[in-house]
Amino acid sequence: MMDTDLTSLDEPGLARRVALTYVAEAFAEAELDGLDCEAMVQAALFAAYRRMVELYGEDETATYAETFPARIRAGAFTTSPKH
Repeated sequence: MMDTDLTSLDEPGLARRVALTYVAEAFAEAELDGLDCEAMVQAALFAAYRRMVELYGEDETATYAETFPARIRAGAFTTSPKH
């Protein structure tokens, strides 16, 4: 995957940027292998929520998930200009 010195992940936000790169690379590899993008998205969301429940519990994860509709509508995940 990445050729990153993982000992420097203390820099604010660096660990998240590196993690996002890993996920983006996994999506790209899956697409190259012919996996349907929708299947990858659903599997990634399931895996993320499952891990969050393990780390934080059902209630905290559900509370966090409740913030997504407003964030999505506000463009927090939009990478291209809105039309």
